[in-house]
Amino acid sequence: MPAITEQDVLSALKSCYDPEIPVNIVDLGLIYNVNFVSVPDDKQDVTVDMTLTAQGCPEHVNISAQVKSRLEQLPGIRTCSVNVVWTPPWTPERLSPEARKQLGIE
Repeated sequence: MPAITEQDVLSALKSCYDPEIPVNIVDLGLIYNVNFVSVPDDKQDVTVDMTLTAQGCPEHVNISAQVKSRLEQLPGIRTCSVNVVWTPPWTPERLSPEARKQLGIE
């Protein structure tokens, strides 16, 4: 089985949403980094560094759980860890062109 790539992870995470914003977390620009560690049985552990649109967001636990659950469904992923980070802070400049269109910006 080929190793899971960062693009595979990002594609899978496009099904995860901040419940307060109708745009997926990838297009919102919330995913900062994806790291892989090979483990036995041709599997990988993945760690995702992500942020939220605002510190103190009440949905941080739910969004992190969505990310973990979604990635652990991928064949080849053994476990997923999610780190919520605040540096650099999220800004609207991180929105993808698709997100801008969905939100009516530009």
